[in-house]
Amino acid sequence: MNKSKTELAAAIRSGDNFLLLTHRRPDGDTLGSASALCRGLRAIGKRAAILENPDMSAKYAPFLAGLTVPSVPADAILFAVDMASESLLPENARDLAGRFALGIDHHGSNTGYVASAWVEPAYAACGDLELELLEDLGTTVTPEMATALYLALSTDTGCFRYSNTTPSTLRKAAQLMELGAATYEINRDFFSIKSLARMRLETLLGEKLEVLAGGKIAMVSLTPQMLAATGACDDDIEDLANFPRQIEGVLVAVYIRVHPSGEAKISVRTERGYNASNICAHLGGGGHLAAAGASVPEGLEAAREKILAAIKAETGLG
Repeated sequence: MNKSKTELAAAIRSGDNFLLLTHRRPDGDTLGSASALCRGLRAIGKRAAILENPDMSAKYAPFLAGLTVPSVPADAILFAVDMASESLLPENARDLAGRFALGIDHHGSNTGYVASAWVEPAYAACGDLELELLEDLGTTVTPEMATALYLALSTDTGCFRYSNTTPSTLRKAAQLMELGAATYEINRDFFSIKSLARMRLETLLGEKLEVLAGGKIAMVSLTPQMLAATGACDDDIEDLANFPRQIEGVLVAVYIRVHPSGEAKISVRTERGYNASNICAHLGGGGHLAAAGASVPEGLEAAREKILAAIKAETGLG
């Protein structure tokens, strides 16, 4: 059930022993938001921890140092962070479905699975909401918290380049900078520097790029064989979903990652006038207006056919 910020803050004040959970294949928003919230809860005298996420890449580990636990503490209050649906729970948390008491999220596709959650789809990132929540709780935002929240904001806005960036988002980024956020380091390490393996992988993706519908759709696929050929790891493929959207004239960009199991994970990015969440909903997925995802267990070719059919059904392109 959706609650207001004030109601969520009241529930936090009345509780203790919070366990924060992040979504499967965690990004900087869910991890940065969880890091800041965990520190903020501890700062006001609450017991709080983050459940270890087996999908987390090593580059995010410093943000969660000293905050994680390997299992669910007794009588823990489960708190979902930036998680639109229980289908996004990581493998080590699937048995927790139906038990979430609190949540904070900014996805319009949120399924309402949390008993009391503050959900604001108009906000650019979950970290966007969290800065306001911490202020409402009376928490003094430390440089560590500010850095984690800046990671959250910058991740979900593409370093403030995406259409979901609002004047409020930029004001909050400036506020976090004033609070001591390591903005230069985040901008450099997450948005400027690329490994040699990543550069090689982008070359390979460029060779296999598909441009369809008169240049309005671009699609790339990443297979385990391509990772092996380039020596790339999970840290090297961060934000690859945005690779095909960089092409001039592309309105709908599709990135398909094939896992060793054969399951295909689809990420869709759209320009103004096209709804990525509605496209992915045709395949049982969802997300944001300009960024969404879905899964197809039958593999690459099935994923390619299904997402193209969904794009045509939703937009007429194809």
